[in-house]
Formats: sequence, structure tokens, C-alpha cells
Amino acid sequence: MRLARVSPSTGEVAVVAVNDADVLRLDLTQVEKCHKLSDILHSKDPAGLARFLIDPNAAPIPIDDVRFLAPIDQQEVWAAGVTYKRSQIARMEESDSAASHYDKVYTADRPELFFKANAARVSGPGQVVRVRHDSNWSVPEPEFTLVISPQGHLVGYTIGNDMSARDIEGENPLYLPQAKVYNQCAGLGPCIQLAEGDLDKVATTIRLNIERAGKSVFKGETNLGQMAREFEDLIRWLTRENDIPNGAFMMTGTGIVPPDDFTLHDGDSVSIDIAGIGTLTNPVVKESYPE
Repeated sequence: MRLARVSPSTGEVAVVAVNDADVLRLDLTQVEKCHKLSDILHSKDPAGLARFLIDPNAAPIPIDDVRFLAPIDQQEVWAAGVTYKRSQIARMEESDSAASHYDKVYTADRPELFFKANAARVSGPGQVVRVRHDSNWSVPEPEFTLVISPQGHLVGYTIGNDMSARDIEGENPLYLPQAKVYNQCAGLGPCIQLAEGDLDKVATTIRLNIERAGKSVFKGETNLGQMAREFEDLIRWLTRENDIPNGAFMMTGTGIVPPDDFTLHDGDSVSIDIAGIGTLTNPVVKESYPE
């Protein structure tokens, strides 16, 4: 079952169940203290509650008649690094001085985790993601993203775009927060696939397509079977000595890295497709800022 925040043509924000061709509105007034998408996600039975809330009197809305919003309320967004072999190699290539650290963290018990964004820094489908004006080597990082309840339970999955300034991080690993955290530094959406049953990781493909002036300039593909970390392991480390009272999204790392001579340009379009969830597309902007 997939859930989303959308804006129908009438302009308000609605929570819906997503089908292939249409969406079904959820009537949140049926349950006390259920006012937003995260209230459903953080309940004891998200799928059961969502099915109960489907409004039988509301006609399905064609999927083309709604605008998908980022599926986030007030959750934090975190990210894990060096969880794929390709990411380990790329991070070592970025920084000669820190290569051994990236090599070690790939096999260490403790993963690399870092804060990525609050809700205000997140872009939804069709909204711009940003390249820092002081970066000349920036790439998108397509990432399978976990949805985690305040109790530390895995409740769903979505698509994440961890925008990264590789030159800033490569100059000095201590610059990681500046390479990763800034305005419009993350994309999420278009919907959340609820975690129901076992996930076939090998069959869960992740595809990236970057277009420039209407033409594809980079494509890549991987699958979750290439990940070196388990989801529950990442959640366990995130919630160790660290409460998440509003829940969290966790981007789980990338196995798709463009070549070293590639950087995003102003006006590019980034599309990330994950089997079972959908496609997240964001235009790219890079603007000059006064010092």
C-alpha cells in the first residue's frame, strides 16, 4: 500500500492512498488525533488504519489531477554513507587524505550516519533541488529511504535524493555538513510504500537518469542486494542515545555514482525510479549568492 500527501486541483493538502491510475482520499476526521500523514505512519497499524480511513463516499481522483508533495511532516532526515561498494570507492577517490577512513567504515560495525535535513530543506516532486553556488562538482545521490516511527520501527519506504557537493567534502572530510546540508539539499517522494511483508532486495531496482536540455547525460542502475548494511542495523545505530520524537527518514546510501568528470548544471533534471515506489523528478538550480 502506498500513501502520499497531495494537493488536488482545489488547492488543499490531502492524504491519499495511491493506485496506478488514481488516488483515494483518506478521511482523517474519522479518528481522534489523526490529522496528518505522519499520524498514520506512527500508529500501531499504519496499513490497517489507512484502509479504515479511505473515504467510501469520495470518488477516486485521477493521478494526473493531483500534485504530489514531499511526504514529510516534521520528521528529521538522516543519511547513511558508504553502504555500497561503489560509494566506498567514490568517497576514497574524492579525498586522498581520508581514503583509509572511508575504507574502514565500509566494514566497521558502526556505520557512518549524519543529519541531512529538516522538513524546510526538503523538496517534493517537481520542486527544485539545489547545487551550492560555491561547488563546482556536485551530484545527486539516489537512495532508498526508510521511514521510521518515533519508537524506532520501520514503517515504510520512499525515494530520496541526497544532493552532495563532492568537491567540498573531498577538500576536507570535516566539511561534510557543508557538502550535505544546505537549502533544498534533499528530495523526497513521491509517496511512501508501507512496509508490509518481506522486501525482495535484489528485485528492488534503483535507477537514475539525469537530463540536460532534454537529453539524457547520465544513467545508472543498482539494486538493494548490493547494500552492505541491513535496515534494522542502521535504525539501531540511529536510535542509540538519540531520540526521534517526530520520527525520521533515513537515506540508506547510494550505489550509483556518476563519473568524476560529471557535475550537475543549472537547469538539469534528476529522475530517480525505485521499483514498487515510483519516480521522483526534480529540476536542478544553481544560483549566485552575494558573499
